[in-house]
Amino acid sequence: MKYMLLIHGASEKCTTEDWMVYGKALTDAGVYVGGAPLADQSLTTTVQLTDGGETVVTDGPFAETHEVLGGYYLIDVPDLDAATDWAAKCPGARFGGRMVVRPIVDFP
Repeated sequence: MKYMLLIHGASEKCTTEDWMVYGKALTDAGVYVGGAPLADQSLTTTVQLTDGGETVVTDGPFAETHEVLGGYYLIDVPDLDAATDWAAKCPGARFGGRMVVRPIVDFP
């Protein structure tokens, strides 16, 4: 089953090597499907459709929080227990960061 591991929080405190080691572990285990870091949140654009059908485009995210989405990994593992084990090993779970684990729905 495929799971998306969403990296929230303090991932900027991790070293490049931390991320390289984790990525290699995922690849070596054969569970890595994809993933990417996200650009700085100052480059974010938010798009919203109003009830009247108007498209509103604004700079930046609406969230007033220090906990931002920093990137993701897409993994293919047998079950949620395996997905949460990999999430716990991610550098993004350190230093007060948080990993959100979401199953991917496969439509036929």
